[in-house]
Amino acid sequence: MSLTLYQLDGCPWCEKVADRLDELGMDYESIWVEALHSERDEVKRVSGQRAVPVLVDDETGVTMNESANILEYIETTYVEA
Repeated sequence: MSLTLYQLDGCPWCEKVADRLDELGMDYESIWVEALHSERDEVKRVSGQRAVPVLVDDETGVTMNESANILEYIETTYVEA
């Protein structure tokens, strides 16, 4: 499994996603982004926007943002599967 989570330190939405991944014992790479939106070039490159959290799943080719969408994706793809 190859998951990457782009997140910002202190972001409650990012923490929700990271906490759920940790609860499930899923391996993922954290990439910590800059606080200033204008400096989040890597996030924009992978997702087309600068907001976090962003999850990239190399195994399925999915890239998504919005914590609620990410949590639903994790549940339907990895928990219920």
